[in-house]
Amino acid sequence: MMRMHTLLLASALALAGCSLAPKTVLPAPPVPQSWPAGDAYLLQSEAALPILSYKSVFTDSRLQALTDQALANNRDLRVAYANVAAARAQVRVTRSGQFPELGISSGAGYSDNGGTGNGAGDFSLRGGVTAFELDLFGKLANATEADRNRALGTEAASRTVRLALIANLADAWATYGADRDLLKIAEDTAANARESVRLTKARLDGGVAPRTDLRQAEQILATAEDSIAQQRTALAQDENLIRLLVGGDIDRALLPASLTEVTPAIVSLPAGVSSEILLRRPDVIEAEYGLRAANADIGVARARLFPSISLTGLLGFASNALGSLFDSGSWGWSAGGDATATIFDAGGRRAGVAVSEAQRDAALAGYEGAIQTAFREVADALAVQGTISERVRAAAANTEAAADTATLADARYKGGVDSFLSSLDAQRSLYSARRSEVGTQLLLAQTRIALFRTLGGDSNAGTETTAR
Repeated sequence: MMRMHTLLLASALALAGCSLAPKTVLPAPPVPQSWPAGDAYLLQSEAALPILSYKSVFTDSRLQALTDQALANNRDLRVAYANVAAARAQVRVTRSGQFPELGISSGAGYSDNGGTGNGAGDFSLRGGVTAFELDLFGKLANATEADRNRALGTEAASRTVRLALIANLADAWATYGADRDLLKIAEDTAANARESVRLTKARLDGGVAPRTDLRQAEQILATAEDSIAQQRTALAQDENLIRLLVGGDIDRALLPASLTEVTPAIVSLPAGVSSEILLRRPDVIEAEYGLRAANADIGVARARLFPSISLTGLLGFASNALGSLFDSGSWGWSAGGDATATIFDAGGRRAGVAVSEAQRDAALAGYEGAIQTAFREVADALAVQGTISERVRAAAANTEAAADTATLADARYKGGVDSFLSSLDAQRSLYSARRSEVGTQLLLAQTRIALFRTLGGDSNAGTETTAR
């Protein structure tokens, strides 16, 4: 009889490995194998998929120092890491349900009927399995698998936060350099405007120039002084943003003096890589683990359609004398099991399976959508990278021509050939051209940063390679 019980128990435990979860099959990436080709993309030869470190893309030691400080102190990143720790702990909580729960209890009592003083003591010590559900249909195992995949998805989400932090800091660093250049342009314009006001006033006092010339020169000066105030505000706000991203105070010596220090410090990433690199993006990885977790949830829901079997066991000692508690005659044990099955629940459990399957379908669509969105973001960044060099050249040529025009117009005004209005228009054109050139140079740096972000660089996976 004992052998029969042993065989039945062994068979039940063997069935505990059964899983009703469907196998996760990832779809082929719903994007082309290569980025769009054409003049706007400058597609190069296909290369091995790079795994990039921020130090190989952002080569300036000052930016690297700020980034290291941000990775150590940024509060959003700390929140993300705490969420990862909580998700990992939840996996252990769920997994503990797959194992027997052991407990121990002890008791002591004394009774004296009639108050004769001839009472008896009762002592006990018991331990055993207080709760253990046989996982015949994989409900507990699939619940653990679902939480494990959610934890991995949370880790991927933390890498998304890390990636965004690095890219946002680099962008703020580049913007600070651009605002330093814009402040220099405003200061140069104001200095020229002051000189123009002085000369125009002298011409007015000498009866050579009308009063309108002086007032127009004063307008240029007032506009330049307003721009100086605006740029100083922008620089202060840039510093505030960098402090927020870094998570503390910063050494101002780590900030760039101009864009000329920024652009060479941000390495251009290669365009000719397979679009499968998107599978390394942390948001895509997070969506994949979400899909896997949804599949495991289906297994949990399906297992709830079947009976639940729980085992309990107890062994211990009981005696009416503490000294004889561990004598052989005090030993005893018991075992039992419970099986529960729902006869009617108005289709609730089957509806639970349908809910899990619908959530799986939504997770699948979300996974494919994440890949498609990532592809579009990279393609857009590559389109800008393919044309930005021509825009930079054109902006520089425009500034050079505007500067020459301003010089000639000023000479013609002083020579009495042209009106002051012509010189004024030339100065405004030069101011606009210089600001536009700074904007184009900033866009060049931001495009390289955007490619680092959209390609999923610095995802903490694999061996780092140097950007080309």
